[in-house]
Amino acid sequence: METFFTFLAKRVDDCSSLLCVGLDPHPSDLPAPTAEAARDFCLRLVKATAAYAAAFKPNAAFFELYGPEGWSALKDVITAVQDESDRLGSLIPVILDAKRGDIASTAEAYAESAFKHLGAHAITLNPYLGKDSIDPFLAYKEKGVFLLCKTSNPGAGDIQDLTVDRRRSTMNHEPSSAVHRPSSVPLYVHVAELAQYWITANNIGLVVGATQPEALARVRAAAPDLWFLVPGIGAQGGDLETALKAGLRSDGKGMLVNVSRAISRSENPKLEVARLRDEMSEIGSSLMVNGKRSSAPINHDPLTTLADDLLTSGCIKFGEYTLKSGLKSPIYIDLRQIISLPKLLEQVAACYLPVLHHLTFDRLAGLPYAAIPIATAISLAGNYPMIYPRKEAKDYGTKAGIEGEYHAGETVAVIDDLATTGRSKFEAIEKLTAAGLKVRDVVVLIDRQSGAKEALVEAGYTIHAVLTITQLLDHWEKAGKVEASKIKATREFIER
Repeated sequence: METFFTFLAKRVDDCSSLLCVGLDPHPSDLPAPTAEAARDFCLRLVKATAAYAAAFKPNAAFFELYGPEGWSALKDVITAVQDESDRLGSLIPVILDAKRGDIASTAEAYAESAFKHLGAHAITLNPYLGKDSIDPFLAYKEKGVFLLCKTSNPGAGDIQDLTVDRRRSTMNHEPSSAVHRPSSVPLYVHVAELAQYWITANNIGLVVGATQPEALARVRAAAPDLWFLVPGIGAQGGDLETALKAGLRSDGKGMLVNVSRAISRSENPKLEVARLRDEMSEIGSSLMVNGKRSSAPINHDPLTTLADDLLTSGCIKFGEYTLKSGLKSPIYIDLRQIISLPKLLEQVAACYLPVLHHLTFDRLAGLPYAAIPIATAISLAGNYPMIYPRKEAKDYGTKAGIEGEYHAGETVAVIDDLATTGRSKFEAIEKLTAAGLKVRDVVVLIDRQSGAKEALVEAGYTIHAVLTITQLLDHWEKAGKVEASKIKATREFIER
């Protein structure tokens, strides 16, 4: 039996296109807010763009709002696509964008409605109720489903970026692509892996937004063979070339790039869809050598990857928090949690190394308490000897104020997690210098830009930060990781 993704691949070859035309009859785009107007709007788009479309994706919401008449209009639109398929001699898939998600008989009813009565070839589903919510749709062996994995909306990270501890996963078997997996991953990566485990007949793909290309690349690495439905190009701000570089499979296929408003609101939808088809083809061809991708998906910048992982792990949170100083802060940074995340701790240590390579010192001095495990990881990664000043000197044994081997006259690089006001740095430096050690440089993971740098420079020390709050905010804003209001509030806080 031919499966959905088999005939999708044939359609892609027939029309030399990866373009999915979104059919979203926004009421504001219609001459009147009626089911008839929505139907006619979509019928014109179908007729104008069918020759260049690898698939069509009608959004059920824009039809359901008109009640029974809207449902009838949606059926007419799907029938029109089938008529164009007959005219062109090539079956054009229809993906119903419904984002269904329910269980048992309810899911069975949704599946029957979409596949039997409407005649859709595939549907978008919300997988967060688990596999039993997907099974009724997979029972239609010739149909396909696209699971919401990493969506393109700004708030996607609220849930999809949460960290999953694989050691507690209910997966009894790992997908074939999962080798040497880290112990924890974002939820969206876990969904990509589950999808491969749930496949029964080449019938599951993933919805992965173009607005976060690093996540798109990460999902492609986790699911190298699956088809992706990729929204977010155009009105939502996703870049076409970046998305294709991040998401195409090794064979140059595997993506359906959905474009809706940029086509429907253009002066000439037929010319616009032809232009998009050709642009995708040119970009895809430029990435191929001897029939294969010339390179792997876009490389991750270690610092931007770290920034995202600090956010998804909960080490950095947004809300309203009372700091030690009594100030109310819209951001809270708690790097102590890193000790429970060995892969993240390893990653953090690796990001200190490029900074330390440019400095001259004999030993590291990790500051208690949060920076001691970080300094230990750096010591192991860079083969640097380490000491640490105690918060309180022992009143027994050696009564040491500094733990570890050192010699007076040596230079130490002070390692801490955060720089805020600099007070804790001065307290530690005083203990180190009292023991005859020299301090020139302080290295932190994050500079909160709250005065520490200026205070240390005035005292004759140089502070180096792996990341600053400004860099983090700029990255998360550009990548759509954090809501704009939270970014704004944090910027206003640090600029006080």
